[in-house]
Amino acid sequence: MLSPLKLVLGLLIGWLSAPMVVAQPYPAKPVRLVIPFPPGGSNDVVGRVIAAQLTERIGQTVIVDNRGAGGGIIGINATAKSPADGYTVLLVSVGFPVSIALGRMPLESLQWFTPVASVATGPSLLVVPSALPVNSVMELVALAKRKPGELNAGAAGPGSFQHLATELFRLQSGIEIVIVQYKGGGPALTDTIAGQVQMNVGSVIQNLPHVRSGKLKALGVGGARRIPALPEVPTFAEAGVAGAEANNWWGIVAPAGTPAAAIGRLQQEIAAILDSADARKRFELEGAEALRMSAAEFAQFMSAETAKWTRVVKEAGIKAE
Repeated sequence: MLSPLKLVLGLLIGWLSAPMVVAQPYPAKPVRLVIPFPPGGSNDVVGRVIAAQLTERIGQTVIVDNRGAGGGIIGINATAKSPADGYTVLLVSVGFPVSIALGRMPLESLQWFTPVASVATGPSLLVVPSALPVNSVMELVALAKRKPGELNAGAAGPGSFQHLATELFRLQSGIEIVIVQYKGGGPALTDTIAGQVQMNVGSVIQNLPHVRSGKLKALGVGGARRIPALPEVPTFAEAGVAGAEANNWWGIVAPAGTPAAAIGRLQQEIAAILDSADARKRFELEGAEALRMSAAEFAQFMSAETAKWTRVVKEAGIKAE
């Protein structure tokens, strides 16, 4: 039998000779950015801008993972169940609190995530197919009133930003239209371009490229002021439909419990991206602007948005489908 001294010495020698495991600095492998909507919509556009620049800054590939369908719920739930290790993050938008307002997500789902950073904000933009014989907001309103219930509007799914922005425009303009629900902003936009639906009230950042290409006509901006990307397009209020303003926003969150070191690194790099001339120019060209908040402010902002849209959904009588 070994003496106590020899046993201790043996354990000490074994410990000293064992290979040391040194924690690698974050990130040590690719990061996955879940976008809970299909390609082509505003969430996808913003997410890919951030993913591309974040890839350059952190030295690891940021992989975009589009989890479409379900109005964002599938992607949100999948991310919440992912390991809280900093290697899976989620792009959120106004659609998240709206889903809570509609009862499609529980209120406590806000607690499933740790806020990382707000990213951008942008107003809605009313567009119509280039072949539709209207050239202003009031011409479209007049056409809809001549043909009540005959015009269709595309939306990215029940409770999406497009859905609520369109409902708000419908209410404020007094028109009767059919809102066709798709599985994301991309498919809704495709059918708008094809003329299958006659109008689309989506994010500027989503619709702008197709306005520039001539596939769509921009009639009105759903913000408080005109945007530099389309200075000739009036706001809804200027065009004669007051009170229809609607703004989308985007940010990054991570599963609750994600290490502070990973959150801090992402916050640092995203802040640098938002301060860069390249990002400012890209957002401006896309009709959006950087949205800067601390993590605590972003958490409070999402809670306030949830309360606001819960009130709107209740007052408008909007039901989840």
